[in-house]
Amino acid sequence: MKNCAQSINKLIALSLAALTLTGCGKGAADTPSKSSGDDTVTLDWYINYSWFNTGWGSNVVSRTITENTGVDINFITPQGNEEEKLNAIIESGSLPDLITLGWWEPQVNELIQKDMVYAINELADEYDPYFYQVCDKQAVSWYTQSDGNIYGYPSSSVTPQDVESNDKIGSNQTFLVRKDIYEAIGSPDMTTIEGFEGAVKKAKEMFPLIDGKPLIPIGAHLFDDSGNVSFDQYIQNFLAIPYEKDGRLYDRNTDPEYIKWLKMFRKLNEEGYLSTDVFIDQRTQMEEKIAEGRYFCMLYQYTDMAAQQKTLYSKDPDSIYIAVDGPKNMNGDDHVLPTNTVSGWTVTMISKDCKHPDRAIQFMDYLISEEGQRIVYLGVEGITYDMVDGKPVIKPDVLKLLNTDRGTYDQIYGADDAYWMLQDNVMQLKWRTDNTSPTTQLEEWTYKYARYTGQYDVILPADTEDAYIDSQLSALWADTLQQLLLAASDEEFDRILEEYKQERVALGYNGLQEKRYQYVVKAKEKLGIN
Repeated sequence: MKNCAQSINKLIALSLAALTLTGCGKGAADTPSKSSGDDTVTLDWYINYSWFNTGWGSNVVSRTITENTGVDINFITPQGNEEEKLNAIIESGSLPDLITLGWWEPQVNELIQKDMVYAINELADEYDPYFYQVCDKQAVSWYTQSDGNIYGYPSSSVTPQDVESNDKIGSNQTFLVRKDIYEAIGSPDMTTIEGFEGAVKKAKEMFPLIDGKPLIPIGAHLFDDSGNVSFDQYIQNFLAIPYEKDGRLYDRNTDPEYIKWLKMFRKLNEEGYLSTDVFIDQRTQMEEKIAEGRYFCMLYQYTDMAAQQKTLYSKDPDSIYIAVDGPKNMNGDDHVLPTNTVSGWTVTMISKDCKHPDRAIQFMDYLISEEGQRIVYLGVEGITYDMVDGKPVIKPDVLKLLNTDRGTYDQIYGADDAYWMLQDNVMQLKWRTDNTSPTTQLEEWTYKYARYTGQYDVILPADTEDAYIDSQLSALWADTLQQLLLAASDEEFDRILEEYKQERVALGYNGLQEKRYQYVVKAKEKLGIN
């Protein structure tokens, strides 16, 4: 496909002309939170992800939302370390109007405890009771604090009941292999240690270079302050290691089968199959290498490489990544891959520095409403899709661009959850089309392994002794995991692991595990899980 960027201006002009002709959709006039487009205000919206780079105002979706709500958006994103930027903003005492960050981030509680964000329900009471019509009642219940208020609204919230009643709710976690290389080496079984090790070595032997650059046999998410999700949580989930046993939290990090797999990765590193890139690359570098198809296999969130997958597909459909069964335990049990949870992915908060809190809550209510979700997901009828026999059908040229050049698609159209900050994936299932894309197989592969595990997501209250101990334990594990993978021998590996066990006990591990389990018990009660 030719570079679509050359015709961006022309396409934008055509799309916006169509938007003018078709209007903004019949639902807009019926939305109680709609504000006059003649009275537009601009809200600063901080997104705590350095990789987010979709602007507001140039594409069809954002312009439509501004017309319907009277709210324009100025996005603010960190240029470097997200935590440092967010802490600096909080310390400055001058917050953006809207703030979106991961629900697990300690700054969520900090913002609440320091009285720096509004209670959303109080804003709704004063300015826009429409919130109570469009909000997810279980998500609101989950996020309601002890004072009876809710201070942040989630994206991608999924309940246990949603998972039980819908067979098309999957997981982000996948084991991916480059299709052409995998097939060239005989499509081997990589569920066992022997099979995994043999496949990695054969791939490197047969394909030492990819377009003149060294093949990276194994890809993973980045190493951070708490470890590496690919080499700890993901492998543990693929191995179906339990979260609890006999009425207490299970020590997944020292499970015998997990340790055997870690020792295999240690051995692969010793033999030169675990590239140095894996230990030092940040997301930008990983995305570049995925787009070049340089990894043979990856333990990765497929949604994090969707744009790169489409780039590969546009160059050569056989060079894309496919999902296959990954590491399994000795019994060959199915993977247990977490779905999204009632906590969701991110929460969006309205700061008390917000210049227009009335417009902010109305804007939020619009986005979480059915009309808002339809626009965020499908775009604008007549421009990005048509209704055929009562079902949405994405226009062929729009679909082609979506499946081959996500960046250009976002600049022109901005649908398909380009603005994911308040997305409701369960609601959006009703508009799901029959179209396939380069990521369809990756998503559908997870369906049979997807399970709800949100009851085990424990976030300890900020600025407490428990939270401090937890951060110390996370830092210890992050350091230990790297040392284990880089160990020169199995004997050194065993020594490092034993030191880790002793050090974490000294930090207060045992007592914290007991407290964490009490949170799990309460979460189960709240979610109705036996």
